[in-house]
Amino acid sequence: MALNIKKVLISDEIDEKCVKILRDNSIEAVKNTKLSKEELLVEIPKYDGLIVRSATKVTAEVINAGKNLKIIGRAGTGTDNIDDKAATKRGVVVMNTPAGNTLSAAEHTCCMIVCQARNIAEARATMREGKWDRKKFMGNELFGKTLAIIGLGRIGREVATRMQSFGMTTIGYDPIIPGSVSAEFNVEWLELKDIWPRADYITVHTPLIPQTKNLLNDEVFAACKKGVKIINCARGGIIDEAALIRALDSGQCSGAGLDVFVQEPPPADDPLRSHPLVTCTPHLGASTVEAQNRVAEEIAQQFVDARDGKQLFGAINAQALTNALKPEAQPWVQLGKDIGRLAAALFKIDSSTTVKLITMGPDFSQAKSYLPAACLMGLLKDDSLNLVSAPAEAKLKNISVSAEHHETPCGPVIDLEVKNGETSVHFGGVCSLTHGILVQLDGYFAQPVVLEGTLAFIDSKYFPKVLATATKSDKPIMTSFSTTRPNSSSNYWCVLQVEDGCTSSKLGLEDAEVVILKFNDPQC
Repeated sequence: MALNIKKVLISDEIDEKCVKILRDNSIEAVKNTKLSKEELLVEIPKYDGLIVRSATKVTAEVINAGKNLKIIGRAGTGTDNIDDKAATKRGVVVMNTPAGNTLSAAEHTCCMIVCQARNIAEARATMREGKWDRKKFMGNELFGKTLAIIGLGRIGREVATRMQSFGMTTIGYDPIIPGSVSAEFNVEWLELKDIWPRADYITVHTPLIPQTKNLLNDEVFAACKKGVKIINCARGGIIDEAALIRALDSGQCSGAGLDVFVQEPPPADDPLRSHPLVTCTPHLGASTVEAQNRVAEEIAQQFVDARDGKQLFGAINAQALTNALKPEAQPWVQLGKDIGRLAAALFKIDSSTTVKLITMGPDFSQAKSYLPAACLMGLLKDDSLNLVSAPAEAKLKNISVSAEHHETPCGPVIDLEVKNGETSVHFGGVCSLTHGILVQLDGYFAQPVVLEGTLAFIDSKYFPKVLATATKSDKPIMTSFSTTRPNSSSNYWCVLQVEDGCTSSKLGLEDAEVVILKFNDPQC
């Protein structure tokens, strides 16, 4: 399950440690930060991997042009400059360095808060003009003020602990991190509607996604205390910039510290650049020597680990592949793919199909993250699909997929249910030390079927005819067979181990429906 990464393009400025680590691990690294969009489209087909910061826009056009592209790395946290949907559809892994920028971004945020409280940037500007305006820049203490933190991940958490040392009360919201967790770092978790009236300062630390675009808008500013101060060192677009200007002009907002903008760099005549109540910096949150060293080292090592099949730390669109890289998981990936391929061969798969996978057994819960994708690789009958792209393709085809895990004392075992209209069929499988084994095809097999070599699957009613043909043949046409126990409708299946190249006519079943599949050598 390792990614075949031989050649990587680095298209944005990044510390040379990145290049060195890649080359020291036998990955060819080419750094070219001068490529235009058109030149990038010409270059990208030559590479297996691409490493960027925020300048390169990795659009769907770029991703589709990268015929050999397997992985895209963002040396930083935000990946909004990468079309991750297009990457997922193509089966390209997208990863970031979630921890590398944390401290630098948190410290920059804290600096912005302090600057807003004490008018430091504005006061410095007048000093350079030869002025001495002590009264004009009367500030406020942070002690006793309430800081609202929207987004309680790594950066939000670090901001909270630092500003608590100033005596600030910290409240916050995160849709993923519950109040029981935020309480561990002294942040009171509140719903957004309850945060706005309490906050003296609001800082945002969320990704820019549809749910967070213009999160702070006219309605929100109206719900805030008069004189609230706003900080954004996350992503431009989380704050409605036009609404912020209106709030600043009306006095509803008494100041803003902005490190990021919707358009970067913002136009020279952008009113936020010159507004007297705005302290702005040119996206400096991660611009420290330490942060750039860390992200360069981290993204390079993550590429090496992905190449070696060790792990996919930082992958944002490949949870299935992340867990499937573990050695103990790979036999189950092959089994899932084989069972999916069998299901597709036996039954019609279309937009009315629903797929449900149940994993059972102790210490097998992570399997539900990758086995549905493995089954879909076989079910969709497209050799270009992988564990990243198969779920996206199923969604595109409106095939419903779900997964459950049951902690049972026996196992591990998988049960794949494929339902189409009124027809519902179960496929059950296990892995032995050396083989993938089919234990159920609707009914259970009296003798489980080893998934290796060439297997013929037939309705049991044709089995007598096969036996008759076999007894008349000079050469053996099958070496073993197994049948399922009849179910309530008295239908059951027969599976024959046959020679390579066997056809339905050789089995004497010219007019019957026969599915003959060749399985790989044992991989369990």
